[in-house]
Amino acid sequence: MQADANSQDGITDINMTPLVDVCLVLVIIFMAVAPFAVQLGIQVLESGAKAQVGKVTASENVTVVLTEDGAIRVNNLATPADQLEARIAQALQNSRDKMVIVTAGTLNKVGQVVDILDAAKQAGAEKLAIMNASGQ
Repeated sequence: MQADANSQDGITDINMTPLVDVCLVLVIIFMAVAPFAVQLGIQVLESGAKAQVGKVTASENVTVVLTEDGAIRVNNLATPADQLEARIAQALQNSRDKMVIVTAGTLNKVGQVVDILDAAKQAGAEKLAIMNASGQ
């Protein structure tokens, strides 16, 4: 007995060609867009046991401390936010490694820390590090 065109049997074969076409188009789109999705950011040094020791003394590095009340100190000198970049640039002149260490507490806002990192980079810092104030 052969099935008529009007029979109630469903279509049991799936046409794979449109599915493959759609998948290939999606792959091509992702390949074209992927290079634009990479964002450049601020590179921060990670602390760890493998860090180089003894290369530069701590006094040669520029230290920026952000207190919990938002006050900024550059090498233990109170610094207004509008003079931060100039003060860091001045301190970097004495630094052989051009490294800025930003120390902030857990109650500080991320935006404040990022602003300090950006100011340090604009002032000429080549290396940046972040320390947690509660870890001291």
